[in-house]
Amino acid sequence: MRNNYKNKKNGLTLVDTLFVVAIFTLIMGVLTLFSKNIWTYNSFINTELEAVDTGRMALKTMTAEIRTASSGNNGSYAINLASATSFTFYSDIYDDGLKEKVRYFLNGTNLQKGVIIPTGSPLGYTGSEIVTTIVSNVTNASIFSYYDRNYDGATVALSSPIDVSAVRLVKITVTIDKNQNTPPAPVTVSTQVSIRNIKDNL
Repeated sequence: MRNNYKNKKNGLTLVDTLFVVAIFTLIMGVLTLFSKNIWTYNSFINTELEAVDTGRMALKTMTAEIRTASSGNNGSYAINLASATSFTFYSDIYDDGLKEKVRYFLNGTNLQKGVIIPTGSPLGYTGSEIVTTIVSNVTNASIFSYYDRNYDGATVALSSPIDVSAVRLVKITVTIDKNQNTPPAPVTVSTQVSIRNIKDNL
């Protein structure tokens, strides 16, 4: 009788087993939820960092090319077209002694770059435009704003239609949001660039 009593005391009852299983399930659930939150958070951070990096690289290229804008090889003025969604100018972006016709423009949610290389004799810009996408998932409708020689940091931008001969400084703003229905929040990158070869306010 004494041995039977000891066996009963040392064994697990059904209630004990269910309790252990419940605790184990609860712990696993918490760990799974924690891991999922960490993965989601890391995904948000990576998406945001990727957007910032893409935007900054695009603006770095645009700044370098716009800053050195000058008259085209056919004698055209340095700026060909200026609007809120498109900016066309001439610049030697390939450092080959020729001034390419460069167009940055918003096409849907893509910020794209078009380049026409001068050809012929005399040189002209009648060739095919090579278009590439430099930033995707752009959400702002206005990319470019323009300022004249009186810009002091608080001056109001030139109104549309833009008089290209008055433009001395271009401000570029790009807002990127990979998925507007989920976090993270949109990323905005911005810069401003003076056009060196037509600057006359210093």
